Amino acid sequence: MPPAEPRSRSLRALLLWMLIPAQVTVLSIALWHSSSQLHNQIDLAYDRSLIGALRAIDHNIATDSGGLAVELPYLMLEFFELTANNTVYYRIMTEDGLADIGNQELPLPDARLQSGTPVFYDRDYLGTPIRIAALARRMSPPLYGQERGRVIVMVGEDRSGRDSVIRDIMLRNILRDALEVLASSGLIFLGVLIGLRPLTRLYRKLKSRHVDDLSPILAPELPREVQPLVQAINQHVARHARQARRQRQFLDDASHQLRTPLAVLNTQLDYALREPDPAEARTALLAMRQGLVQAQRTSAQMLALARVREADAQTDALLPVALAPLAQDVIRQLYSLARQKHQSIAMEGAELNATVPGIEWLLREAVLNLMDNAIKYTPFGGSITLRITQESGQTVLSVLDTGLGMSEADIRKAGRRFRRGQAGKHTHGAGLGLAIVHTIMQRHKGSLSIRSPGQGCEVSLVFPAPPASSA
Repeated sequence: MPPAEPRSRSLRALLLWMLIPAQVTVLSIALWHSSSQLHNQIDLAYDRSLIGALRAIDHNIATDSGGLAVELPYLMLEFFELTANNTVYYRIMTEDGLADIGNQELPLPDARLQSGTPVFYDRDYLGTPIRIAALARRMSPPLYGQERGRVIVMVGEDRSGRDSVIRDIMLRNILRDALEVLASSGLIFLGVLIGLRPLTRLYRKLKSRHVDDLSPILAPELPREVQPLVQAINQHVARHARQARRQRQFLDDASHQLRTPLAVLNTQLDYALREPDPAEARTALLAMRQGLVQAQRTSAQMLALARVREADAQTDALLPVALAPLAQDVIRQLYSLARQKHQSIAMEGAELNATVPGIEWLLREAVLNLMDNAIKYTPFGGSITLRITQESGQTVLSVLDTGLGMSEADIRKAGRRFRRGQAGKHTHGAGLGLAIVHTIMQRHKGSLSIRSPGQGCEVSLVFPAPPASSA
């Protein structure tokens, strides 16, 4: 059972699922923080009113008569009660509890009061939560026998009023924040849609293109963040276009080069089938065999050229390649062909141990084509020399032969596909050997050099000097 394909994720959904929950979380934290501050601020405002009533009562306490007396500011308490919209409680007592005026069940704070410092705390009184302000101070003059005695004043109010205010404000804040969340979520959703619209237009533009349209995408209106994606697509399309051109070129070359040999083979086959004389039929078959060998060689060279061009499009790292062992292997591979023509092959410069950065199988193909051409164009009994030299930092691999040589016009046009010189008209070939070598040397940042001083020819692979390393 084939593995299930991974489900594609929507960029729009991803952005919305990241932005909207994050916004709701931030606003929730802000609402919690603001509610805490609101609670403290409202308590502070109400406590100021509470401390005002506490100070007013304390101001009207007297101990001059030898007892605890107080003249309550009823008008102020009524005004405070109306302002707070709650019930107000009070209690005035001596610290020892012998004198106690007002709401005597009003609870004291848990800790002992500091003289002159008011304290605020919450308690339940008669089943109702209240807020109490308490103040302790020394009596002046002190009561009899209580020189260090203190009087405690407490004022309390029902919390329902302030809690109602807090609740109303919180509800308004929650409603306001909820509307802000909805509005900002809508804006985020709209912003995401507008932000992704260039990608949608790019998708439609690519979808509406013709299947053969491999031109670069021109979309300067796209955001900067999307431009690298467009550049990567253009690079990929350019590589595909180059590959398609190579394939079309290969098919055109194959059609051009193999059409005529196949037609000739078909004609020779028809002739052999109609010929009653066995000797004539054998002659036709031998001619067919020679044509098949030539077609096979042409096909092999065309495939080699296609492989070289494919390697030229790749970015394989160049590794050190020792030229002498590679050249010796090529000589051993082609030695039997040279012996058939009674040719001698020599090698010079193996002791240099020359090494060049390159791709081993490509360099082998280049040397193989040079040696094959030398054997092909060198007459019977001739000689071929493979020489390796190093000059001015450059490494040169040369193949010298004693053939007919090449004219200046042939040298200038060497390296073109299916281009054969004057000497090639007397031999079988497709004119691809030097084209393959030329492409290989381009891949290695080198050059193909041809010299023909008269009789014979010298074809050289020139590798550039390695860049000087910085100290």
